[in-house]
Amino acid sequence: MQALGRRSIAFRACKQFKFTKISKRALSTSNFTKSRNYYNNNSKNLRNSLLLITSASALSYYAWNQLNNQSSSDYISNDNGQPSKKKPISPDEVAKHNKPDDCWVVINGYVYDVTFFIPNHPGGEDVIKANAGKDVTAMFAPLHAKGTLEKNIPEDKKLGPLSKPMPKKLVCPPYAPGESPYEIMTKQKLRDNMPPLGNVLNLYDFERLASKILTNQAWAYYSSGADDEITYRENHNAYHRIFFKPHILVDVEHVNLKTTMLGEKTDVPFYVSATALCKLGNPEGGEVDIAKGCGSTSYSVPQMISTLASCSLDEVAEAKVNDKQLQWFQLYVNSDRKITRNLIKHAEELGLKAIFVTVDAPSLGNREKDQKIKFTTQSSGGPKILQKKEDEKKEKNSDGASKALSKFIDPSLSWEDIAKLREITKLPIVIKGVQRAEDAVRAAQMGCQGVVLSNHGGRQLDFSRAPIEVLAETMPILKHHGLDKNFDVFVDGGIRRGTDILKALCLGATGVGLGRPFLYANSCYGQQGVAHAIDIITKELEMSMRLLGVSKIEDLNPGFLDLTSLHSRSVSVARDSLYENSYKEPQLAKFLIDDDD
Repeated sequence: MQALGRRSIAFRACKQFKFTKISKRALSTSNFTKSRNYYNNNSKNLRNSLLLITSASALSYYAWNQLNNQSSSDYISNDNGQPSKKKPISPDEVAKHNKPDDCWVVINGYVYDVTFFIPNHPGGEDVIKANAGKDVTAMFAPLHAKGTLEKNIPEDKKLGPLSKPMPKKLVCPPYAPGESPYEIMTKQKLRDNMPPLGNVLNLYDFERLASKILTNQAWAYYSSGADDEITYRENHNAYHRIFFKPHILVDVEHVNLKTTMLGEKTDVPFYVSATALCKLGNPEGGEVDIAKGCGSTSYSVPQMISTLASCSLDEVAEAKVNDKQLQWFQLYVNSDRKITRNLIKHAEELGLKAIFVTVDAPSLGNREKDQKIKFTTQSSGGPKILQKKEDEKKEKNSDGASKALSKFIDPSLSWEDIAKLREITKLPIVIKGVQRAEDAVRAAQMGCQGVVLSNHGGRQLDFSRAPIEVLAETMPILKHHGLDKNFDVFVDGGIRRGTDILKALCLGATGVGLGRPFLYANSCYGQQGVAHAIDIITKELEMSMRLLGVSKIEDLNPGFLDLTSLHSRSVSVARDSLYENSYKEPQLAKFLIDDDD
């Protein structure tokens, strides 16, 4: 990992505005959990200076510092860092190409003609048009995987290296939509005072911490559900309606969590589910840190890698800690089937062990929390108050991060396409997003190796049933048709405790996926957070199996469960007042308590 710049963005800004009492401690990236102190002890001067920097973003400090610390010689290279044979281009020349029909941009010291790409940009046209003729590195870096430019920009559109840095007025600063400078300052101060990992006792702690330190954009994208978020909450609440019937006097001195998923032996019966844009929460590591965390504990945990990851597939695959570490590829089928075929082949070449085809997103759900944090026009240039009236009209039609990503997905996907995908690869194909037993049966009959019972974390069709309820319905039907052997049934959505995993396993699940909890752990502590989350959920599962009277996974069955209330969705689940009244969240920082700070 490259070192961060020697001076923080706050120091640079304060120097510009004549505020001199600034802490100049160097930033450290040797450990994600270490403090990154951008601020001085003179909070009034600092706050005043930050109020002048309306575009400063906690999301993109890395790119901003990297950009501002480059020397002129750094600019004579292409996106791969290789010496460029093309003639250097002056900043003045770049600035002339600032129109939608003649659009150049600078990224990592290299000039690109992106005019042709504007209509096809997944993030919308406005964000490129608004920044034509500028250096957009600080905006580009946190949201795009390594290799994005090589894959999408033809050679003749890679114009050449920048001869010297662009003028500051033509350098786009990082910007977090919906974020005030004071919020940015406060969240960074929180990051500097994160509690030790040992104080994080459960997955809820990670979520609570993440809600305090993530940018508004990242939190909205990660935590949003569809419409009124009924399904989002029901996914979790449904587990509260299932109770255990433990056996006693069973030898549980040694508990074995090993199992088999898709023909591969695994240390644990759960996995990290695919989630997009991990760099929104962890700009430095993203999905790479998740890969490292999955292999850095005594238990190796399978990782599902998203098509829409903010790190490249190569980067994540290369980040594996050991050979037994399983990685799967989550596939959004593109309308251009050639792209889809290439993605599958590349996953094969990298040694990934299965293809999980997402089928529950022919259209992105109505995620209003995400949409309120604008992802196009606002993220392109500055505060809402500075926008022109014509920009405000466009803003009404702009959407959040979710909609910006939806252009990768083909709404015409059908069962016939699944059959064709099976002809492309010998890897196991698993259908992700099954929400009724009949579809699970059909997937098994057509030769798929498994299904994931999932409603996309409550982010698609609101009032969809909880996956755990679908699981209880599906397994008996598969067994009735003789399809329960050699066909893996996974489940995700709403899992926060070892007991949740245990309930799903008792109902016949092959493996259980967790998405958001690992996103939050990664956002707060990087690789170490992911590893700690694995330790937490593994210890909870081991303890619960002992208390249930079971020593190995294959002995679990529905007889250990009381399902009387599972389908009683019309009966409100009582609030967990005991937990709410006794839960004490980790202390984030001393200044949260001290009013006079």
